[in-house]
Order: sequence, then structure tokens, then C-alpha cells
Amino acid sequence: MLSKNSFDLWADDYDKTVQVSEENNQYPFAGYKQILNTIFNKVMKKQESKVLDIGFGTGVLTHKLYEHGHQIDGLDFSTKMQEIAQSKMPTANLIEWDITNGLPPEIVEKTYDFIVSTYTLHHLTDEEKIPFIEQLVSLLEEDGQLLIGDIAFETREELNACRLENLDVWDEDEFYLVYDEIKLSLSNALQCEFYPISHCGGVIVISK
Repeated sequence: MLSKNSFDLWADDYDKTVQVSEENNQYPFAGYKQILNTIFNKVMKKQESKVLDIGFGTGVLTHKLYEHGHQIDGLDFSTKMQEIAQSKMPTANLIEWDITNGLPPEIVEKTYDFIVSTYTLHHLTDEEKIPFIEQLVSLLEEDGQLLIGDIAFETREELNACRLENLDVWDEDEFYLVYDEIKLSLSNALQCEFYPISHCGGVIVISK
């Protein structure tokens, strides 16, 4: 897993790296734009919504939402990425924070119409993901949605097949999302859907 310092150093070239992987339909960012567009379109169904972005990076997604009048809170552990994102969204509430420590106190006191997370939750182990997801869901308004766009697979078999096809570049320190395992681990009171976008990515939608 890349450290905070590594992400700070990567920040200026991050979007270019993503673009090359996506344009070549390669792991890990195949389907990246469509994943972000899927989330964007879901949030845009409600005007001026309250949005929390977990791992906002350089603000590619939330900057567009910000421009359309949505209220943005965000967490990211990279100082440099926060600086880049804040320059795009001067009035957004962007907090430097490592989600392996849970959520900051000022965030858990709020509620949101949408919580979005793109290419971030794979930095949590499988054991850490479910409690963190449940904590996020607890911050949703009654009709709110948690929208997770990431390296994700419907089954463990699909993940393993992708790994075998990409052994030379596969990151063993990242823990990719497996939809059927997440759905099984969550409370039956929650609704959970999966929208596969590419051979290694998709959007998981969780609501109350």
C-alpha cells in the first residue's frame, strides 16, 4: 500500500496515471470515467445535496458536484491532494484524515444525502471494510445512499481470475471489494446493489 508520503509525491501525476490505465482498458483503472459518471448521475438526481467524499483525491468527482451547487465535505490523507482539491473547491470542507482511524469527530456529528468513495476503500482490509461501511451508512439521511466506485468484483472467483491475468502488476497490499461477500456481511435491513462497469471495476450502492 502506498504511504501518505507516496500519495503526496504522486499527486501531480495521479490523474495522468489513471488516464493511461483507463484508456488502455487495463487493471486497475479500466472503466474509471464511467464509474465516476455513474456516481455523478446518481447524486445529480437531488439538487444541492449534502455530500461526503471519502478519499477525494484531486477532486475529480466532487469538483463537478461542487460546480453544480452540492455541499461538499471530504476526507483524504494526502496533504498535496487536499491542496489540489481545495484550490478547485475553495468553500468545500476538506479534511486531512486517514480512514484507518475511522471518521473524525466533526464528521460523525453530521448526516448526508450521499456519501461517495472512489478508489479508496480498497486500502482497508476486508475485516476493516464492513464496520467502516456500517459507520458510513449510519450518517445517511433516511433516503440517502452510499456510492462506492472502486476496483470491485461480483464474486471472489472473478477477483482471482483478474489477479491471474495481471500478476505482473497486481498490488497484493490492496484489498479489493467483492460484492457478494459485502452484501452477505451487511445487515439485512440494508439494500445493496452492484453495477459492474469493467472487468475490474464497478459501483456498489448501499442504502437503508
